[in-house]
Order: sequence, then C-alpha cells, then structure tokens
Amino acid sequence: MGLLRVACVLALVAGAAVPAWADEPPTGIPTPSIASSFPQELADPGGIRSALARRGITFGVNYIGEVLGNPDGGVKQSTYYDGRLEIVVEAEMEKVIGWKGLLFHANGYQIHGESITGQNLGALMPVSFIEATPATRLFELWFEQRLLNDKVSIRFGQLAADSEFIISDGAAAFINGTWGWPSITATNMPQGGPAYPLATPGLRIAYAPNDQLTLMVGAYNGRPAGSCHDEEDPQVCNDHGLDFPTADPKLLMFEGAYKYNQGKGELPGTIKVGGWRNYGSFLHQRLDANGGEIAISGNDPAVLNGDHGLYAILDQMIYRLPGEGDPKGVSIFGRIIGAPEDRNPVAFYWEGGFTFTGLMAARPNDMLGIAYARTEISDDLAANVSDSGETTIIPSYEAVVEVSFTAQIIPGFAIQPDFQYFWNPGGHVADADDPAEAVPNTAVLGLRTTLNY
Repeated sequence: MGLLRVACVLALVAGAAVPAWADEPPTGIPTPSIASSFPQELADPGGIRSALARRGITFGVNYIGEVLGNPDGGVKQSTYYDGRLEIVVEAEMEKVIGWKGLLFHANGYQIHGESITGQNLGALMPVSFIEATPATRLFELWFEQRLLNDKVSIRFGQLAADSEFIISDGAAAFINGTWGWPSITATNMPQGGPAYPLATPGLRIAYAPNDQLTLMVGAYNGRPAGSCHDEEDPQVCNDHGLDFPTADPKLLMFEGAYKYNQGKGELPGTIKVGGWRNYGSFLHQRLDANGGEIAISGNDPAVLNGDHGLYAILDQMIYRLPGEGDPKGVSIFGRIIGAPEDRNPVAFYWEGGFTFTGLMAARPNDMLGIAYARTEISDDLAANVSDSGETTIIPSYEAVVEVSFTAQIIPGFAIQPDFQYFWNPGGHVADADDPAEAVPNTAVLGLRTTLNY
C-alpha cells in the first residue's frame, strides 16, 4: 500500500477532513511549519488548506531523515541512512458534523532505510527513535471526546501508549529511542508493547480537574501484532498496521502528573508517577516449574501470571532566561523505572540529563542536550547465563550517553548533529565473531534533518 493511498484513506475517514488543534490559526498551518516561511501559493496551494481549516480540518506532512555511522566498536562498522515520512490528519468534529467536543486523529508512516542498531550494534536502546522495519503503515487512528468543560477526555481507537505515557518533556531533545518509549518497556512487554511503530486497539481516559493535575488510565490489547509468534518480527506480522487485534491479554497503564511553578518568571516543573500491569503469562528468567535452574535441568521455564512495573519522572527548569513567551534556559530531567526480576529481561532503568534552550539571543530556539541512560539486566537472567557454564560473558547492563544540538534553520526545518556512546551494547553479550569477548563499546555519529510542512 503506497503512502498516497494511506493519505487518501485517512482523509476519507476524516470526512474529507483533517487536524484542528485548539490553538491553530485559521490558515490551517501547524506550528512550527516551513509553510509559515513560504509564499501564499506554496503555503496554501489553491486555498485548500485554509478552506479545510475553516471547517475544522487540518493536516501535516513531516519528514525526518538521518545519516548514522559507527567508526569503531559494535558488531561491525558502517554508515546508514534511514528516513520517515509522516502524514497527520485531524478534524474537529463539531465543525465537520456538529458533534461538540469530538476530535478525530489519524497518522501514517512511510519508513525506509536501514537500522544501524540492528545491523551494527545489537543495542537495547535504539540509536534513533524512527528506526523500524521498512514499511508503509497506519499508526494511530482514534476519536477523542472531551466532556465537563474539557476536564475529562476519552480517547478510543488504534492507540499508542508512548504518545501519552512515560513521557519526559526534556527527553524530546534527543534522537535515541530510549528517551521516548524506554528500553525496559520495549524489552519486557510482549512484541515491544503498544509503541512506535505498532499501535493497537485501546481506550484512554484522562481527568484534569485543574491546570496542575492530570490523571490518566489506559487499557490496550497486550500484543500489538496479535497472534504473531514470539520468534517472528511483529512489525512484519502486522506489516501495514491494519490488523487491529483485540483477543490478547490486556495491558493496563496509569499515570498521575502534577505541574508546579507555572506562573510568569517562575521555574516550571512537572512530576509524574505511574505504572503498568500486563495480564498475560510470562516465563521465569531462571527457574523451571519445580524450582530448578532451567540451564541445568533442561526443563521449560516456570510460567508466571502477569507482569507489572512502576516509574517516576521529573522535569524541572533550573535557570530561566529573561523574556516573554515560552520559557528558555536550562532544564533537567530524569526517569526511574523498575520491574520484577523473575519474569523480565530488564529489571531496572534510569536516565538523567539537561537541556539548554536559547543559548544565543539571535537563535532562541536552538537547543543543546546532554543525557545518560542505563538499562540494568535482570539478576535472574544473568544467573541463568552463568548457570549454563557456556560463557564467561555474563549480562549486566547497557548504558548510553548522548550529546545533541538542534539548530532551527527556519520554523519547521531543523538540523541536528548528534553523538552517542554505548557501553556494553546488548547488555554485555558475547560477540558472535569472538564468543570469548563481549561486543565492544561503540560510538555513533549522526546528522538528522527534520522538516514539518
């Protein structure tokens, strides 16, 4: 299915329509967008964009392209290009059909290129958050109903949990995938969980009694590719995102967020706490049903009911530059996430970093970011490898540091040079070419361009 066909499907589902974000100008041009720097005939060809916007309909076309290479270390060394074209469609249904408080959203991707993580590193924390199996696919497709003066919202349809849960605002400055959907959920949840590039049928309810507090709960199909076998690539099983599985054990997610110091001139901050519960079955990482070590007994692992995890997130500005509008300055962020050791390959994850926006007065939207993340392998999994006696390379942790600078050339167009260094890619695993040695540490250099229209 070509991307043009996907775009047509999305537009038809919207009722010949597209997004009306609450603060969108009547031109229908998203913010930021290169269209704001274009002549009228390019920003709004034939007046179609503004005509749709007056009817509550908007659309966006976004492209991310990047070159990434590791000059040393890892499984092998080379350079790759990958890219992602996105079409976003939204419609404010009150203007479209008179249904007050209802919003429609759909977006789809055309993903292409090679994954440096899969080809060269074998890392748990993917170098880029756009890396995925090449495909043209639907991602999210949902309606959201707002009630009680927008204090309550109910979102239902094809949903991705990583669009709303476990999000740190500061982490948006970086390109590694773990700053979004973290390695602990991507590794532990069946088929990677409901996250890019696999959304799944679900329902999310949010309650915001005031501007400071938000409470959310979401229920999702626990396997976004459905009956796809564990040894198969779920992105290949659900290759266009059109399977919509509903019969698998459910995943429940919950989160509370509190914002403080939101006034003029203050140092704003946000604290989030949350967790998840998966109602499926999981295998013990070390023991069989009789309590023996599976590496020694040769028996199947014990089957455990359910899985869960808990997390906490902090985003805090610590220095604010003078000026009006969105706050600029230095901010810090951090996340800590834990899960049971007996049924999960990853037991603990933490990250921390800082960003500096507005380094130069003449370039207020440029951003520098430095961050570190660490993925801790389960002690039970490490013990199982040790029990086997087949290798001296015992899993322990994977860590990455990323230094990234985003330069806004014009609104909607940015260039982002990036550096990442990985310790123990894969969590300290044996090198296939030399099983007596672990996969070497590696550095990755990259350049990303982001274009929003």
